[in-house]
Amino acid sequence: MSAGASQLLDKLVLEEVIRPEQREAALNWIARTGERVEEALIETEALQEADLLRYLAAAYKTRFVSTEKLAKAEIDRAVIEKIPRKVAERSLVFPVLYAEATGTLSVVTPDPDDIGVLDNVRAVSGVKQIQAFVGRPKAIVAAIAKTYGGDIHAFAKLDRTAHQQFTNMMDVFERRLLSEESIVASLAHEGTQRERTFSAEDMGRTSHGRTATPGGVEGAAYLETLNVLISLVENSRPDLRGHSAQVARLVKKLCERLRLSEVERTSVMIAAYIHDLGKMGAYHLTALNVADYEGHRSSATKQFKAPSRLVEAIRLPSEVLAAVENMYERFDAQGLPRGIGGKEIPLGARILAIADTYADLTQNPKNPYRKALTPAQACEVLATSKSKIFDPNLVDLFKLTVTGEDLKARLLADRRLALIIDPDPEETTVLELRLVERGFEVKLASTSDQALKILEAGGVEIVCSELDLKPQDGLALLEHGRKQRWGQKLPWIILSGRSVSAEAQRAFELGASDVVAKPVSAELLVAKMKQLIEHSAAGAGGARGVSGSLQEMSLPDIVQVLWHGRKTGSLKIQANGERGEIHFVDGSVYNAMWAKVRGADAFYAMITLNEGDFSLEPNFRAPQQVIKESPEALLLEGMRRLDEGAR
Repeated sequence: MSAGASQLLDKLVLEEVIRPEQREAALNWIARTGERVEEALIETEALQEADLLRYLAAAYKTRFVSTEKLAKAEIDRAVIEKIPRKVAERSLVFPVLYAEATGTLSVVTPDPDDIGVLDNVRAVSGVKQIQAFVGRPKAIVAAIAKTYGGDIHAFAKLDRTAHQQFTNMMDVFERRLLSEESIVASLAHEGTQRERTFSAEDMGRTSHGRTATPGGVEGAAYLETLNVLISLVENSRPDLRGHSAQVARLVKKLCERLRLSEVERTSVMIAAYIHDLGKMGAYHLTALNVADYEGHRSSATKQFKAPSRLVEAIRLPSEVLAAVENMYERFDAQGLPRGIGGKEIPLGARILAIADTYADLTQNPKNPYRKALTPAQACEVLATSKSKIFDPNLVDLFKLTVTGEDLKARLLADRRLALIIDPDPEETTVLELRLVERGFEVKLASTSDQALKILEAGGVEIVCSELDLKPQDGLALLEHGRKQRWGQKLPWIILSGRSVSAEAQRAFELGASDVVAKPVSAELLVAKMKQLIEHSAAGAGGARGVSGSLQEMSLPDIVQVLWHGRKTGSLKIQANGERGEIHFVDGSVYNAMWAKVRGADAFYAMITLNEGDFSLEPNFRAPQQVIKESPEALLLEGMRRLDEGAR
């Protein structure tokens, strides 16, 4: 036991924070386990974690970060890469925030007063200074394991209830030698007990409108069951531990970005969880290495139906099986098993191929590059195989989704707002990507009712609408729009996939700017829209706002983007039935308002929000500066208050 541990225990007794018998219990725990004094105090229940960390933070004159906060933290990859994993593990230091303006790297460590360690971390990371917060040792170990190593169970071991459940599952695993076949058998038994067939129709129908799965189990519960069971199978393959869960998360993000229905999204996520069942051979098969290596292609030829055979008794929807069985097809029709290409390949299979390859490139050190690539590097690899192996439009959208570049770009640019109305999610995706590349902000609608709500909200500067819409067709929507103040002069393009000479004439009579027959080049259509909007916007002046969801980008991240981008405007927040604003001038926070609160306290109240919507009004000018603190100081204090509130 270290002298520091004994001194801390003596000080806690002297200050009557703990009792002498609790000191003895902690000493016995340390002698028996060899663990640190902080863990001994928590495990013997002498102190609750929050009370201990609060005490230590006061002693070290810093702030603390709780286990819960670390478990939920989504740290920017650029911040993580400041400290190599070996240094983080050896020094027991975990990076959480980097302030580029001051060159300050904020870290969590159980020893915020260890100048030698912090100087070494500063030298390795190349930053100007280190800001050290105090945290629980085991929580820091778990954060490193989760963030650097992808261990999805790292924090479960710190939760007593979750740890017991995890231990029980592992006991079952060891007793029954849990295998792919036994997992499938148990899931199949669950479904047949209720004498129901798991179909796509079932997935979309429950009494409360929630997604259903085998035997009437709710979608979230079924997906979580798959997550746990598949993760147990993957534990035997260290390089692929947590792989399928990561693929499922990536698939979910891309499906949401494509605006797929909950039924479609759930189908592709199930496919992501089961895609490697029965393929536990020498190679980890992805669309990329199956295309590039004969050995992988030979294995894939034999194993592509393995997951389908294993889950045959469960009667999964055909969409799930189609995604799994066609994930090695190539966009250029040179893949397997059937050699189909382009949009003949099921959408779920095209999504799964990209997500599976990306996860392999970023997590598996045995991938074709023999090292785990960064997200940017992995996206570049995907880009080199666009149109050959992968759907080019999905690759572009995937890159925007996983890097967050689209929302960041919208916040830092002054973009014109276009509305695309089309029930085909793939058609809208292609056009959306090209518009974003040309400096537009884009909103999408699949029905005339959805489109009308967006139009009535204002801000739309050009419309590109399919003719065949429901419940009103494109002409009816155009006619209605021309009668409204917001739509009298709005540039409006009509699209149609059929010969519509009479309807085209009617469209022009109603004031359509152009009528375009499908198929049409997205680049050509964007050029038309660019020309129309430039003519319409001539002399109008003023930058257009940006809107989004706090689930797309957290409020602290938005503040950092606007701060470093030196943006001016009003960031409006709507969440939990309340409204608020944060005023920026050249990146500095001038004022904040939330409900009846004003100033810095309003900022701190909003920084804790993780759900809601935001919009940036760039033409707003703050009347006065109420908040004097720097954005960095506001964010750090907001983090401290969040930790305090979580105890």
